[in-house]
Amino acid sequence: MTGVPPEMQDDLDRIMRVMECAFLPHYGEAWNRRQVSDSLVLTSSRYCLITPDGLFRPADGEVTAGFTLSRGLFDEEELLLFAIAPAYRGQGLGRKLLCHCIEQARARGVRRMFLEMRKDNPAGALYASLGFRIVGVRPQYYRLSGGERLDAISQELVLV
Repeated sequence: MTGVPPEMQDDLDRIMRVMECAFLPHYGEAWNRRQVSDSLVLTSSRYCLITPDGLFRPADGEVTAGFTLSRGLFDEEELLLFAIAPAYRGQGLGRKLLCHCIEQARARGVRRMFLEMRKDNPAGALYASLGFRIVGVRPQYYRLSGGERLDAISQELVLV
């Protein structure tokens, strides 16, 4: 049993279904159910879901195409996870979801948003197109399943 309240169980299930197909095991980036559950119960955490039709609040039983999970502190927010299921990529849902997440953060008074990604993550092009800029590198941060190491790229988006 996870620590999320019963009204959030369906959303946790939705996030995990997307996570299981969106993150390749080779990279070791996916969170397990406990990590997501522990994050969701924090008052500083925010998440958003998107359907294949581009709606932000799936109805009961409706498929979830993607999600964001972020954590805020004061006037800063960190995008912890962002994923679109492979079957729904290339349709603009990732851009729509990320823009919604950014606008929601801005409405809460967030001044800067941060994220960290592996060096060769294809989502980097989307982040750059939305104004994120590289502010640091963590050399050999990610350990791949084959033992290789990849740098982590830290990025920032100024919202004011």
